[in-house]
Amino acid sequence: MDLARGKNMDVGEHGLDLSQLPPFDQGPFDPGSLFPNPTWPLELEIGSGKGTFLAQQAVLQAETNFLGIEWATEFWRYAADRVRRRAFANVRLLRADATQFITHWMPDARVRTIHLYFSDPWPKTRHHKRRVIQDATLAQFHRILFPGGDLRIVTDHEDLWKWDVEHVERHAHLFSRGPFVAPPSASAGELVGTNFERKFAREGRPFMAMTLTKRGA
Repeated sequence: MDLARGKNMDVGEHGLDLSQLPPFDQGPFDPGSLFPNPTWPLELEIGSGKGTFLAQQAVLQAETNFLGIEWATEFWRYAADRVRRRAFANVRLLRADATQFITHWMPDARVRTIHLYFSDPWPKTRHHKRRVIQDATLAQFHRILFPGGDLRIVTDHEDLWKWDVEHVERHAHLFSRGPFVAPPSASAGELVGTNFERKFAREGRPFMAMTLTKRGA
C-alpha cells in the first residue's frame, strides 16, 4: 500500500521507534519525556493507522499528551508525517508492538485512557494469539492505567467482539464495563471518527463498543 503516493514522508521528531528509547532494563522510563510538556496527562492509542483520531483529538485536548502506537511502518510513517506537518507538540507516534512496549517500558499508573479502535481481528484461529485483548494484556492495561482510568474499545468484527467480551468477563475484578464514552472529536452519529469507522459505516457494518474502567487503587 503506497500511502505516500510519491510524497516524501518525514517523521521528524514526532516519529519514534523502540531503538530510540532507553533499554527497558536500565530503570523506569517516563513516557512523558517524549513530549515538551512531560507532566500533562497521557493517553495511548493502539493501532493509530493514518493518525486521524490523534490529529482530531490533539486540538480538542491541547493539554493532553497522546502517544500513538502503530506496528505497520507505512501507516506509522504517514501518521507521524501528518502530525509533524501540523506541528502538534502533544502527539508522538511510536513504531512498535504495543503489547511489548506496554509490558516492558510503561510504568505503573501512568495513563489516563487507552484507545483501541478497530484493531486487527485476526480472524483465523491460529492467529487469535495476535489479537490485542488477551488475559495478559488486560492485566498490563490495568497496571498502567491510573485509578479510574479507562480502556475504550470499538470494533466492527462480531467474532472479535465476542472474544473481547469473554476476556473482559473473566477479568471483572480488574475492570467495570460500561457504555462507550465517545471522544469529543467524533462527529454526529460517529463513535470515534477514524478512517476505518467512516469506511465501514459506508459499507453498512454494525459497530460494537464499550468502556472499561479500572477497578482498585
